[in-house]
Amino acid sequence: MVATDIDTGRSMHGHSVASTVAGHIKAETEFSRAPRARSLGDAGRGRNRQTGFEHHPAFQEIMATRSLGPIVGLKDPHYREHPGRPAAHTVLDGRTLINFASYDYLGLNGHPEVLKAHSASALQHGTSVSGSRVTCGERSVHRELERALAENYGTAAGLVFVSGHATAGSVIHALMGPRDLILHDEFIHNCVAVGAQAVACQRKSYRHGDTTDLEAYLARNRNQFRNVLIVTEGLFSMDGDGCDLAELIRIKEAYGAWLMVDEAHALGVLGETGRGIAEHLGLDGLQVDIWYGTLSKTLVGCGGFICGSQALIDILRARAPGMVYSVGMPAPVAAASLCALQLMWEQPERVQRLRANSQRFWAGVKSLGLNVGNSWGEGIIPIIIGDDLAVLKAANALEQRGVYSFPVLEPGVPRGTSRLRFFVSATHEMADIDRALDVISSTPLG
Repeated sequence: MVATDIDTGRSMHGHSVASTVAGHIKAETEFSRAPRARSLGDAGRGRNRQTGFEHHPAFQEIMATRSLGPIVGLKDPHYREHPGRPAAHTVLDGRTLINFASYDYLGLNGHPEVLKAHSASALQHGTSVSGSRVTCGERSVHRELERALAENYGTAAGLVFVSGHATAGSVIHALMGPRDLILHDEFIHNCVAVGAQAVACQRKSYRHGDTTDLEAYLARNRNQFRNVLIVTEGLFSMDGDGCDLAELIRIKEAYGAWLMVDEAHALGVLGETGRGIAEHLGLDGLQVDIWYGTLSKTLVGCGGFICGSQALIDILRARAPGMVYSVGMPAPVAAASLCALQLMWEQPERVQRLRANSQRFWAGVKSLGLNVGNSWGEGIIPIIIGDDLAVLKAANALEQRGVYSFPVLEPGVPRGTSRLRFFVSATHEMADIDRALDVISSTPLG
């Protein structure tokens, strides 16, 4: 069991990118040489303190990291502009590349029917609902999307939020308190960790995918807490492996806990028709207390969703801050995501193409002797290299040869496991997959 300090505010793995990459190259900037601010006493009640944000430690760390790129001849991979819509190919610096960095898994972003639904809703409702749903922002398309999502997971009700990241925190805020405990997989998404910190409930992580570790902690400590929430991902976004859902259901029932499953990357990817981890494993969605996901991947929109019992949804509609105190989801976004979900149901061949592409790429990478970790080969395939600087160099080398994959560094993943992450799409052609494999096979990645 890995204990997690809820008071530090640190990221999941606790180290900055600068602290690891800078270990390879000693670099100084003008900011790192700036004089330190004097104490409050010396500054006369703070009148002479250096209050510009350029003196903030976070800014100095960011600038130190940025300075490394030019020294080693690498481009900063962050916030680069991609013209046009996300697709199997993208354009960077005027060059067309095979794109493995976007998570439009089923290729529905820009689908004519999705665009038509979005446009019709915009004409009817405008670009914003201009109020929280509690006040004047409720629209029929919100309810239609929620009913469809609930149908997808076999639950009584659903609820959509305007922010995917804030959805998890809103649920935790509405349900959990200081006497409660969140137990999550150590590789859980940042939104869950931040959500737990915000409400100051107790938080512990268990070893990735290790249900024995999870159950051992509950056996020792369950009676110390009022409510316990176990949180996992259906398909883990960094590793491309899934959870042992049947065992998690058994444990949560044995110890009187709730189970929340993040389906952000599983929806549209896992299962014969893309309905997620429950369909993939042949389980009943009603056995999970809280289904959580985002609309920005397969459903090509923006925002988050929760599916579960009617009582759960009633609580969230009344108490979740991301619902009560936030503007409602723009109606055109809800309409686009609803259309995308319906297309997923109607065209299961898209899911099958995604699976075929993913398995071809996954098998090809493995045949090259590269480390794909525990990836299931379903939509997400990492190539684990280990060293941050080596990963950055590999990403640059692949880009120069026409293959775009985003480098994932510490603290996004644990130290020593930095990687290239490949999102495969149903719209990749087999020629794209084979070309990428050819490039990878002839490019030094270590």
